[in-house]
Amino acid sequence: MSPKDLLLALTVVLVWGVNFVVIKVGLHGVPPMLLGALRFALVAFPAVLFVPRPKIALKWLVAYGATISFGQFAFLFSAMYVGMPAGLASLVLQSQAFFTLTIAAIVLREPIRWFHLAGMAVAAGGLAVIGMAGGGSVTGMTTAGFLLTLCAAFSWASGNIVTKRVGPVNVVSLVVWGALIPPIPFLLLSFWMEGPEQIAHSLANIGASSIGAIVYLSFGATIFGYSLWSRLLARYAASQVAPLTLLVPVVGLVSAAVLLGERLVPAQWLGGAVVMAGLLLNVFGGRLAARRAMA
Repeated sequence: MSPKDLLLALTVVLVWGVNFVVIKVGLHGVPPMLLGALRFALVAFPAVLFVPRPKIALKWLVAYGATISFGQFAFLFSAMYVGMPAGLASLVLQSQAFFTLTIAAIVLREPIRWFHLAGMAVAAGGLAVIGMAGGGSVTGMTTAGFLLTLCAAFSWASGNIVTKRVGPVNVVSLVVWGALIPPIPFLLLSFWMEGPEQIAHSLANIGASSIGAIVYLSFGATIFGYSLWSRLLARYAASQVAPLTLLVPVVGLVSAAVLLGERLVPAQWLGGAVVMAGLLLNVFGGRLAARRAMA
């Protein structure tokens, strides 16, 4: 990978890692369901007027929007609203990799290798440690927040399976057109859970920080991030690009500590390190197995 493209990849990792801090900032002024509606409305419009529709069946477009866009962020925004720290959210959400493997094995009959199972077992142990640590952090992680983040990871994984089923597709087109699906269910949930009065109050008193957060989530983390990432995936092998996403929770934890003052207890750091070890084993285990076979 050229130095220029490596810099672009690290820029995307930085944008995605800080994304969790920005979500926290946005939730200070806008409730979660309304934040989701505003985010995806801004992703879809006016981009759908300029980005061609992906060449996939409507049912798959709806399935993608319902899982990776609506489901993932409805759970994630709710999790962070009820007490999930931004840094830990960035880490726990990476469990999507193991949910993806499991669902793919069941639905698509994809084989699971020994290093996948080992990585899942290690990461599950780390998640258990984080979960049992409970509200030991200064920011007070809640059990509800932790479980909702796992639900977000499962929704992300379900969206990954949809992407696998549709095959090669323009990622930017899929993201932009898939963003047409979430705003209506987000708004319906907002009216039901948050109520017209809170919606009106939030919109009438929306501050610069909340507006900035919505713009960042829409254009920075979504359109900018996925556009650059798809460009890199088109230029290089996935084995060169994908491992860099392991840096996202690192950036998430550091940025949350620096910008939000989040502090974790030793048990949560230990659990986080174990989860990262499981992710590393999942990503690089295949190379280790290949080297052993050649030895």
